[in-house]
Amino acid sequence: MVSDESALQGEIDRLVGQFVTVGDKKRVQFVDWLWNAFGQARDKEFLLIHNPGGWGNTVFPECLDWEKSIVTGVTDTMDELKRTWVLVQYFRSGNNFWRHMRDIRKEALFFFKGESFQARVLAAKLKFLTSHLRDLKIVLIGASQGAAFSNAVMRELDDSQPVYSIELGIFFPHMKRRLVTKKTLAIDSNGLMPDPMCNRDLWKGFKSYITAPYRWVEFRLRGEPKKFTYCINAPGHDYNWEYPEVQQRIVEFLTVNFGGQEQAEGGVR
Repeated sequence: MVSDESALQGEIDRLVGQFVTVGDKKRVQFVDWLWNAFGQARDKEFLLIHNPGGWGNTVFPECLDWEKSIVTGVTDTMDELKRTWVLVQYFRSGNNFWRHMRDIRKEALFFFKGESFQARVLAAKLKFLTSHLRDLKIVLIGASQGAAFSNAVMRELDDSQPVYSIELGIFFPHMKRRLVTKKTLAIDSNGLMPDPMCNRDLWKGFKSYITAPYRWVEFRLRGEPKKFTYCINAPGHDYNWEYPEVQQRIVEFLTVNFGGQEQAEGGVR
């Protein structure tokens, strides 16, 4: 049951006060995202949330092609299942060089220890949404560091929350703390070759990152500048929707959970 707008605003004000004590800009960002998600999802069955990989700040049109293909594959499958949905993104950091420098310590803590303030923030927002939109289900979609972030959010929720997560290519330091339940689809291989980032192949992982700056400079010198993340080449650490195993597992997960009894029994197309 949806409360009236003034009561909702009061609840949001109390919620934001738990996480943001100073800074009008951060308060505005917190409230705007929550109101936007609430408004778009209130007449839908599903809220799909894309958590971008890398620093977690890439707008959808600028994401890697394979990452975009996964999100589009999910939305197309939801259409085939005749479910109503809306897609939003959740950015966990700013999108400029100085914000990246400021966030290095935070990202390192998350990478090695799994500590994420933003995961607690998003989990609180999801609890708010599902408590007021009782028929709403939420699906997190994340690859690489986005997958690790999605799992950190899932660890902040209990099993009663109608929140599901599709996680692809989680980095190996996160494996030991990863929580996988019936509401989680964890994919650690694209079905074609091993993922060095999942399998602790330190040499291949190191090589892909240490050579990335050279590719970044090369693209700029050719007059074709690209985001740094586009220059990280780690064969196996890509999960294109066209890869049969990737597509099959995601379609099966969505069909079993959201396709209704008849479609679930019919299996994956």
